[in-house]
Amino acid sequence: MEHGENQIVVVDDDGNEQLCEILFTFESEDFGKSYVLYYPAGSEDENGQVDIHASSFLPGEEEGGELQPIESEEEWDMIEQMLATFLEEDDE
Repeated sequence: MEHGENQIVVVDDDGNEQLCEILFTFESEDFGKSYVLYYPAGSEDENGQVDIHASSFLPGEEEGGELQPIESEEEWDMIEQMLATFLEEDDE
């Protein structure tokens, strides 16, 4: 994972690179990981909606860290709660 100020380049399993906008990052003491929520740059539909992706990462490792898949339902539940809180605050 390479990154700029508010962007990251995500590389898929086939080696294809995609520029993504970072929505927000956060750390979880419960899981001992950092998380990033992001979406592909320029992927907004006509209503301004985007498909949000989430990954865990270990900051500071090779070029900003390597994205890892979310491993459990408990992690997904926590991420969904964080996203809901973020969206509520963004609406205010």
